[in-house]
Amino acid sequence: MIHRNRVQTIAMVTVALFEAKNRLSELVDRAMAGEVIEITRRGKVVAHLGPPGGAATQQRKAQEAIASLQRASQGVSLGRLASRDLIRAGCR
Repeated sequence: MIHRNRVQTIAMVTVALFEAKNRLSELVDRAMAGEVIEITRRGKVVAHLGPPGGAATQQRKAQEAIASLQRASQGVSLGRLASRDLIRAGCR
């Protein structure tokens, strides 16, 4: 059984694992076209199948942002201030 949900113009399809195994080629084609497919086992979501560049791209961008912040903070001094004092001052 396939269930469809529409959230912010992204098509979401839910497919049972057994059905997904039997229709994998079709589901991959749909994922390449932009659909996100939830695969369930015994009614619980166990995997998502979606277009390339989804979670992996987000994780890579997050890692790049963290590295950029770390590079930007190198050589920055608080002088005589301690970060704890700045945090306390911000809480007032």
